[in-house]
Amino acid sequence: MGSAARQPLFSFGVIADVQYADIPDGRSFLGVPRYYRNSILVLQRAVETWNQHGNLKFVINMGDIVDGFCPKDQSLAATKKLVREFEKFNGPVYHMIGNHCLYNLPREELLPLLKIPGRDGNAYYDFSPTPEYRIVVLDCYDISALGWPQDHPNTIAALKILEEKNPNSEKNSPAGLEDVERRFVKYNGGVGEKQLQWLDSVLQDATNSNQRVIVCGHVPMSPGVASKAALLWNFDEVMNIIHKYDSVKVCLSGHDHKGGYFVDSHGVHHRSLEAALECPPGTYSFGYIDVYENKLSLVGTDRMPSTDFES
Repeated sequence: MGSAARQPLFSFGVIADVQYADIPDGRSFLGVPRYYRNSILVLQRAVETWNQHGNLKFVINMGDIVDGFCPKDQSLAATKKLVREFEKFNGPVYHMIGNHCLYNLPREELLPLLKIPGRDGNAYYDFSPTPEYRIVVLDCYDISALGWPQDHPNTIAALKILEEKNPNSEKNSPAGLEDVERRFVKYNGGVGEKQLQWLDSVLQDATNSNQRVIVCGHVPMSPGVASKAALLWNFDEVMNIIHKYDSVKVCLSGHDHKGGYFVDSHGVHHRSLEAALECPPGTYSFGYIDVYENKLSLVGTDRMPSTDFES
């Protein structure tokens, strides 16, 4: 095997759940420490490291750029501040929306700030960094009680799902829900019918073009990779489409801060990335992925373990 065979086709940077806010450190609902001011330092170190690498084609941010506890009069400034930090990377940066983004700003403000190329307020898109590969970015809050106007059909559909599936008056609580039913909480969301059709057509097109596909979304898409309370509402519908095609090798997500790795029964690799927000000062969580013809390799830093995705 010559050295050319060992060269990746391309490489790209990854980070998840920065959730910056200019507020004192706190804890999650489960009591896990959160370092709101330190997270921007994690991002700055990530950008420096990616730029030093010198050969990363782009960066993907897995969502939740600013925390929901950010004072609302600072939401816009904080989001702009974080976007500016990402823009110090010498190359394109691709964002996706997470629930914390939507706690801060409505979609119509958020999408232009994050330069998300969606139409009609939608935040799903795809791009092809090399002829061999396609990257698909899902909008996991398409059907959501967050981010859309109150009278929007997507808001109404989301509230109906929560009403039917979650008996708690606090819809962010999974109390009393069993196993994967715990996913029916307000901080998760779903992929709508139009987006499902779009995903199917993109994967069909990628298959016809002999492309391999990496699917990215803020919310995890397999119960094997994340907490049952941090799953896409209709992960089953999304995975049924993905499993129709051999082209999808890896699904990347954030949201479930502890991180995870799982290979499903169809051989699709799921990797939920460890949150930048939960790094104590002096520690880090980010990485880059080397993409080869028939495998991917995540090279993680510090709290983000490296992972090989053989296919």
